Amino acid sequence: YPAIARPWGMNFWMPQTGKNGDGWGYTYAANKIIGLKQTHQPSPWINDYGTFSLMPVTGKRAVDQDERASWFSHKSEQALPHYYRVYLADYDTTAEVTPTERAALFRITFPKTEQAYVVVDAFENGSYVKVLPDQRKIVGWSTRNSGGVPANFKNYFVLVFDQPFASALVWKDKELKEGVLELKDDHVGALVQFKSEAAGTRVHVRAASSFISAEQAEANLGELGNRTFDAVADEGRQAWNKELGRIAVEGG
Repeated sequence: YPAIARPWGMNFWMPQTGKNGDGWGYTYAANKIIGLKQTHQPSPWINDYGTFSLMPVTGKRAVDQDERASWFSHKSEQALPHYYRVYLADYDTTAEVTPTERAALFRITFPKTEQAYVVVDAFENGSYVKVLPDQRKIVGWSTRNSGGVPANFKNYFVLVFDQPFASALVWKDKELKEGVLELKDDHVGALVQFKSEAAGTRVHVRAASSFISAEQAEANLGELGNRTFDAVADEGRQAWNKELGRIAVEGG
């Protein structure tokens, strides 16, 4: 799968075409994306653990993985070690991500619409989310795993947005919980709305996670600092060039 990361990074990011829990999270023959997922998966057979995803949608409050899926083409997709971009055709929206070792920066470009949303999916088998509108923040954790983890296993995550929420709520399974901003259950997530007053409106999301604590996830946001998306992406490109540049290929 396209694995977007820094060399030896703790977190990798990937476009998700397979259903939650499917070891084949991304297949080249697929034509729909259901999210941009943080992954730690070493192989399809071992499967993933401690994962969550983000998905931009417009026009409808679709949180279910099938209902929020968007058609995409490889012609409008770019996957590099340090950067990923895809055009989500159903929503006329472009999603980009570039990572650090323990964090990532998203850049979402919406069309003109008052119904622009970002869906956060904390996955099944035990999860938690809390929306903090005054801080433009979502915090939570995921316990999704395929075995081999300690009894108190959690992947804590934090998402900070650079635009205010027009509305916010949490959801359980497929059900939207109007007026509710915090929830713990088998499968929960969050939905935040933005007003994109002009085509090309951008929403940036700073994301980080930790297997230690929520406080450590917050601390890991510091890897991003206040740098721009392009600056973080360029640092990633240089990091990969430094490592892979140890090999010099010569000849015709």
